[in-house]
Amino acid sequence: LECFSLHLKAVKLLNTLTFGGSFFSEMKNVLFIVADDLRTSLGCYGDPVVKSPNIDHLASKSQVFLNAYAQQAVCAPSRTSMLTSRRPDTTRLYDFKSYWRVHSGNYTTIPQYFKSKGYFTVSVGKVFHPGIASNHTDDYPYSWSIPAYHPPSFRYEKEKMCKGEDGKLHANLLCAVNVTEQPGGTLPDLESTDEAVRLLKSRVNNDDPFFLAVGFHKPHIPFRIPQEYLSLYPIEQMKLAPDPDVPKHLPPVAYNPWTDVRKRDDVQKLNISFPYGPIPKDFQLRIRQHYYAAVSYMDAQVGRLLSTLDALGLADNTVVVFTSDHGWSLGEHGEWAKYSNFDVTTRVPLIFFVPGVTTFLDWQGPSTFPFIDVLTQPEYIGKNVVELVDVFPTLSSIAGLGTPQSCPDVSFQEELCAEGRNLANTFRYGERGVNEEAVSFSQYPRPADTPQVNSDLPDLKDIKVMGYSLRSWDYRYTLWLGFDPKTFQVNVSDIHAGELYMLADDPGEDNNVYTAFDHSVIKKNMAILPPVSPDVLQQYKKLYFPPLLFCSVLELLPIYRLACLLHFISDSSRLWVCR
Repeated sequence: LECFSLHLKAVKLLNTLTFGGSFFSEMKNVLFIVADDLRTSLGCYGDPVVKSPNIDHLASKSQVFLNAYAQQAVCAPSRTSMLTSRRPDTTRLYDFKSYWRVHSGNYTTIPQYFKSKGYFTVSVGKVFHPGIASNHTDDYPYSWSIPAYHPPSFRYEKEKMCKGEDGKLHANLLCAVNVTEQPGGTLPDLESTDEAVRLLKSRVNNDDPFFLAVGFHKPHIPFRIPQEYLSLYPIEQMKLAPDPDVPKHLPPVAYNPWTDVRKRDDVQKLNISFPYGPIPKDFQLRIRQHYYAAVSYMDAQVGRLLSTLDALGLADNTVVVFTSDHGWSLGEHGEWAKYSNFDVTTRVPLIFFVPGVTTFLDWQGPSTFPFIDVLTQPEYIGKNVVELVDVFPTLSSIAGLGTPQSCPDVSFQEELCAEGRNLANTFRYGERGVNEEAVSFSQYPRPADTPQVNSDLPDLKDIKVMGYSLRSWDYRYTLWLGFDPKTFQVNVSDIHAGELYMLADDPGEDNNVYTAFDHSVIKKNMAILPPVSPDVLQQYKKLYFPPLLFCSVLELLPIYRLACLLHFISDSSRLWVCR
């Protein structure tokens, strides 16, 4: 019987490959998992310190994108961008204080699209950013079949819950706790996992497919986590970031002064000077210890979800997506938190498990996702640049729903379209070498050219400079340009600063070589462009930003100048950037 079962699976897969059937023709359930502030500190991404066995096991059976990037390294803009497949300049959300449906356009979201196709859609934890950014309803009823679930214990997250050395409770950054002593004897991510497990069990005998989105709060600060996870990371084994100092040639506008970290009670006691004063080394090590422990704690919750899929027999027909809204600095460049355009804050894990596609159904045993408890089992067993705006068209394709059309140049009036790319073909055919033209775009707003108290999270009205950053396979190039928050105009001739990092020699983005080149040609060419109006902003996104950033870098490296000309020779309107 076992042999016959394996034979049937093989025949089914062979038919799909041989007779032209699509890998993605059948509607599948979706388990969509989003972590909060998770950088690529995972074993499957090569981190030698972290213990993340459950996510690593998922990755071993999945399509893993090693170079995936968020569009803005802060929660609400990034989540809104990913869930609508619209860039921040289209959602016009750079802070936390507007709802895209009334502020920019009535854009369709990923869960809304699945709901329109007959899916039961439900949100658990932090998926959309709560508050005004999702209309105080997590975009219900547009996106969800029932109101979103938020763990009751989250109300204590910002209160004084951390026991200090004085025996009193504080609102600390470092907050490893005895869970039994917490209100209700639980923590938010534990409650979210419990609710998600309950929902999975409720869908076993239901014919309608489900889209279950689960948003974990960790490793977002404060690091209020079960204290036992610290034991995985002995403090004497922790190391500082390899580049803990502010780079010599970093423009002041690019630096984020990590004000949310400074506000915590235990950090305030350190009396760190603003904005560049370093955190004492012993405290840096403790921050890194707690961050990694928070990742392992979150990984355990992912393991509980995956093992539930197995136990319920749902793993054979459920697509699993795992990602994060953005990364987090752990002392690199003298920075902490997010709020920048560096790789450590914009790069995110992006993992797709598609049963029968990314791996054969597990023929070695009954379990696809065995739960791995890192506390008791410490041993366990895609290179091209992509973006979080690619998630919508990719996921809808592999779930068997078809892909929304690409957005036109101006898409404010388009309810359903995607500004990202459908990556589904890479699941079937794989990546054939490095795509040198693949790039991602991130951006970050600033209120001034020098670090201010509100530099990390400026309100829309206070934004004066926008940093547009292009990440290719071998360099990162950023221009900080004048921005008018009233008209959403970007003045491309108003260059405040620039950054250029050649990643082959400088993978940590520590040596800004922008000032080493003569940029007079670039500035001259940019001066002929008028401010970018809202109606043509998306046209400039395609016409101006990619070729300008691409060609301006290549123009600085004369050996590649010909390649630049050849690349755009078919489009004379773009040639001016290569002259």
